[in-house]
Amino acid sequence: MRSRSFVLWLYLLFSRHATGLAERVLARRVTRGKEDVARIDERRGVASQPRPEGALVWFHAASVGEALSLLELIRRLREEREDIAILVTTGTVTSAAVMGRRLPADVTHQYVPVDVTAYVTRFLDHWQPDLAIWTESELWPSMIAATHARGCPMLLLNARLSLNSARNWRWFKGMARALLSRFDLVQAQDDLTASRLRGLGLLPSRIEVTGTLKEGAAALPCDEALRHSLSRTIGARPIWVAASTHAGEEDLVLAAHRIVLRSNPRALLLLVPRHPERGADLAQLLQSDGWNYMRRSTGALPDRDTQVYLADTLGELGLWYRLAPITFLGGSLVEIGGHNPFEPAALGSAILYGTYVSNFKDIFERLQAAGAARQVRDAPSLAQGVDDLMNPEIAAAMANAAWEVSSTGAAVTDRALEAILERLEQREADQHHART
Repeated sequence: MRSRSFVLWLYLLFSRHATGLAERVLARRVTRGKEDVARIDERRGVASQPRPEGALVWFHAASVGEALSLLELIRRLREEREDIAILVTTGTVTSAAVMGRRLPADVTHQYVPVDVTAYVTRFLDHWQPDLAIWTESELWPSMIAATHARGCPMLLLNARLSLNSARNWRWFKGMARALLSRFDLVQAQDDLTASRLRGLGLLPSRIEVTGTLKEGAAALPCDEALRHSLSRTIGARPIWVAASTHAGEEDLVLAAHRIVLRSNPRALLLLVPRHPERGADLAQLLQSDGWNYMRRSTGALPDRDTQVYLADTLGELGLWYRLAPITFLGGSLVEIGGHNPFEPAALGSAILYGTYVSNFKDIFERLQAAGAARQVRDAPSLAQGVDDLMNPEIAAAMANAAWEVSSTGAAVTDRALEAILERLEQREADQHHART
């Protein structure tokens, strides 16, 4: 039964008259480089591609991490149901670039429209999804209400609700209940998220705890020819990677690397910023601090004298994780909340991480309990962790434990796929009954 909310009613009323505001917001985002100018009409709900024939399943993911977590599920769905079309929407320029490389050719990507009624209506009129699948925690009220109003079943997969988000939603508990009541099923990443969603009014019968889809995701790809070439170039040098680092974190990583070089003078650091567009600034930092470095975006490869290899490119984490037996996972020594540890874990890399991992707290705790990851606090403790893991036996034991934890998640994808197929079959049965 659908819940009602006065606050949601006010939001939807505002949404019907917010086109002018939305245009001004889009214009500002364009000037800041946060929108794809060539595809800006997609943010207005104007499709840039035709709708495929037949049933269509629509997946929405807010960001790169969420979108990547869907790839294995999409692959499995296409194997089970070759007759259906798949649409994936995301909201960021970076996620669109990654999806452009990673999605199969017959899967359509579009930018999600801004959440105003005119744009949402235009989007839904064109795509007419038969099943809508939302991931994690981004809930756009106009889109949810309009999709539900058209009779399209909706699932929320891989649901995650942080403590801060739960506190914010409690100011609008009636609205949260009204939105959540429109989902046929919610699959939560952990018991804590399930408890918070029930606290916001989600019926217990509509939620199940399955774990995170990121566990079941296929390993990140890499260019094997390049991997072999780099392996030959690097040779037997000790190597570690600082992956998905953020501003304020690189200084700590480089300070740690200076300490590492005292005991391992030939050690090589692969520095992989979360946002490659920061490459020029990081190159300037490396230059001013006197590092011997090479920069991936220029096409240069590390040589025997390279101390830091600045990997300022997009979509090559699979390569760096395969090359380095030790990973420091960024976004964790500054207040970002951490990044997905299953990506290095699935590729045989021992994991070091900082104290700010609220986005993946339960996963890091599982990895640490299994002896697969170690927490560090600052540059000296990071250096100590890297030094310890330069011992191949210790690194191999941690990496093996990480792989075992990460490989247990296939059941999460299985359950998500089962839920999707069940709803599709029910939708098709309802449509057949309506025609007859």
